Amino acid sequence: MLQRLVFGLIAVAGLGLAGCAHSPQQLTPQPKINAQLAPVGHGQPVVVRVVDGRPSPSLGTRGGMYPETSTISVSGNEVVPKLQAQAEAAVRLLGFTPTGNAYNAPKLTVTLAELKYQSPKDKMYVTEATIGATFRADVANGGRTYSGRYGASLDQRFGMAPNQETNNKLVSDVLSDALTRLFKDQSIGQVLGQ
Repeated sequence: MLQRLVFGLIAVAGLGLAGCAHSPQQLTPQPKINAQLAPVGHGQPVVVRVVDGRPSPSLGTRGGMYPETSTISVSGNEVVPKLQAQAEAAVRLLGFTPTGNAYNAPKLTVTLAELKYQSPKDKMYVTEATIGATFRADVANGGRTYSGRYGASLDQRFGMAPNQETNNKLVSDVLSDALTRLFKDQSIGQVLGQ
């Protein structure tokens, strides 16, 4: 009887410790352009290309007692096609026609330069996170070029450690904000339309 009781206490203690560790999260964000864009083009073709320029798919960790087990990552293979679709939709809203390849057509390259997720490393429980995204745009049209960097960040507090669904939404929101800022830069449309 005593042996069973001790084993039961060890099992309960083990579950309590396991609760402090977070498993890795592989996120699948859904970025969306979230603003109206003024059309400046007249249907001209534009080559649109989105690339993942991050050094790693890892965004950071969710912190907690064992931050090395709580990594958060977003695969380039997962996010680039969604960003490509949104970039093409934005180019259409600007009045241009996205194309895969057209000789002498203006080119817009959108690079996901940074995507990060930071939680305090010195806390046992995850109560806050800072999520940030940065894009770079490179436009080339004939002899004219234009480049810009566009970022967005979000400081979020939590009552309890965020689950995968919550983190997907937060990362989606930050990506959406940064991408929208990029396409709201009027210089991009001006250079593409010349």
